[in-house]
Order: sequence, then C-alpha cells, then structure tokens
Amino acid sequence: MPNKTKQTDRDRRAKIEAMRQAERARERRKSMLFVVLAAVVGLGLVAAAAVPAYLNSRNDPAKKALSSFGVGQADADCDPVTSDEATGSADHQEEGTRIDYADVPPSSGPHWAQAAFPAKEFYTAKDRPAVEQLVHNLEHGYTILWYDKTIKGDDLDTLKDIAVSARTKDSVGPTGKFIVTAWDDSYGNFPEGKHIALSHWGAQKGHRQLCGGVSGEVVNRFIERFPATDAPEPNAA
Repeated sequence: MPNKTKQTDRDRRAKIEAMRQAERARERRKSMLFVVLAAVVGLGLVAAAAVPAYLNSRNDPAKKALSSFGVGQADADCDPVTSDEATGSADHQEEGTRIDYADVPPSSGPHWAQAAFPAKEFYTAKDRPAVEQLVHNLEHGYTILWYDKTIKGDDLDTLKDIAVSARTKDSVGPTGKFIVTAWDDSYGNFPEGKHIALSHWGAQKGHRQLCGGVSGEVVNRFIERFPATDAPEPNAA
C-alpha cells in the first residue's frame, strides 16, 4: 500500500505540474498574441499618420518643377512676348483713382502709392487687389499672371499649384515676387482665344505675353527671362 500511495502522489504532482506548465504556456501565448496585436496596431497608427503625410509631401506643388503643371508650351497657344517702353515709374495716384491703361493687361504705368503687401500668391475675383495697386507690385519686380473668367475647374486648380511652385524659384526674388490673380475685364478684354496673361515691369521695358491655355512651362520661361531683379524698384517689398 505505501508504494501505491507514493505512486499516486507522484502521479498527482506530475498532473498538477503538467497543468501548471500548460497554463504557463497559455499565458505565454496570450502575451505573445498581445505583443503581436499591439505591434500591428502601432504600425497601423504609424502608417495612418505617415502615408497621408508622405502623399501630401509628394503632391506638394512647392516640391514639383514649375514646368510640370498644365500643358506644354507648344500646346498653350501663346503669342510671342511683346515689350514696350516702360512708363509711370514713381507716378503715384491717389488710392481709389481709376486709371485706364493702354494695354491689357498693363506691364507698367501710373499706379496707386501702396503696393499689395504682403501679397498673396493667388487671388480670385472676390479678393483681388485693384489693378492700379498691382501695377505698383509690378514696379517692385513682381511677375503677375492674370486669368480671365473662363478659367475654371482643373485649370483653376493648376493655376493655384503654379502660384505655389513659382514662388519657390530664385528668379522671383527672396520675397516670392509672383502673383496669380483674376483679371478685371472692366479694364478691357483679352484678345479672342486668350485667357491667360503674364506681365512684368523691367528696368527699361514692360513685357507681356498672352496664352490660350495654362502652362507652367510658359510661366517658367517667362520669369527666367524677366527675373524680379529686373525692375525699377527691385529691392522694394
């Protein structure tokens, strides 16, 4: 009997130990599963934050080449650049004075005493400064892209991207001397088939180019040809 009792005790202890080991194994599996799930959730949270940030960064127009926006120069239906003798330097008119410019859009001329500053990169017909005020910006070395009321939808979005991208170029100066704005056709209409116009006031001449389509390549070439440093008052804000 004693041997049988001892065997029974050993068997009981062995079963208890086996149960303890099985329980410890289950706890280890639970812990491992928790760690794996926590890692998966953590990676998911990181991805949820990182992927949109990466996509936004990749799609940031400031990080894209200006010439990559819109159609190429060959498809933009642009007239050659015209250059006229610049006039109106320091010819300041009282704010609110209506000035009728000979050219549409103007690339020089009399203007209001205060330029738009700080100038936004993009204006709509609802918030645009007066033409007379923006001509003063031209005198300070800005290039202005004017668009007419036919520009809508994707073309308008492309112009917003161009406005951001163009301001990153060295040729527009340290203060980002480039503005995209809706044109006020009460000052005259663009020629038939032209919906985009670029103007720049150089030290000696005013420069202008009109196009039918939206082209970052055209903008890029224009501002490289006529940089912000070429202006009557290039150091003014």
